[in-house]
Amino acid sequence: MIRLANIQDITEVERIFHEILDKEAATISYTNWVKGKYPTKADAQKALDAGTLYVGEDEAGRLYGSVILNHIQPAEYAKIPWSIEGEGEEVLVIHTLCIRPDCARKGYGKEFVAFSEELAREKGCKAIRIDTYEGNTPAAKLYQSLGYRLAGSTLFHFQNVIWETLICLEKKI
Repeated sequence: MIRLANIQDITEVERIFHEILDKEAATISYTNWVKGKYPTKADAQKALDAGTLYVGEDEAGRLYGSVILNHIQPAEYAKIPWSIEGEGEEVLVIHTLCIRPDCARKGYGKEFVAFSEELAREKGCKAIRIDTYEGNTPAAKLYQSLGYRLAGSTLFHFQNVIWETLICLEKKI
């Protein structure tokens, strides 16, 4: 079940961030995130305060992931040749989609994307946009398998913390 996060979820969301970053430190970094810089508990709290943080909860009540869904398009999106025009409330943007490492490959990523698409429909959006680190091939493959079109890539100063090239994808709603 995916639902709006509440204050009791923040510590667990932070734990998921740390689990992902610890696993990547021991193996390969697909996200290119930096522990202590992004994502952090403060990022989750900011999204919670804005009413844009969602969590996935399994039947036992354990959180398996989180996502931030809003209409905020990074400034770098202006450099991307989007095929679906839309500004502000017309576009839902998926940010910081996280799945706990021991819950990977169970369909939870697809579940979050489907939830995001339904929310976009309910809000009357024209499109959904998402970006991911150019080295995050698992995420890029997932989004493309779900009908997202590669719109382009550009250098981002991600969260004013990390310089990286991100690929941007879109889907018409």
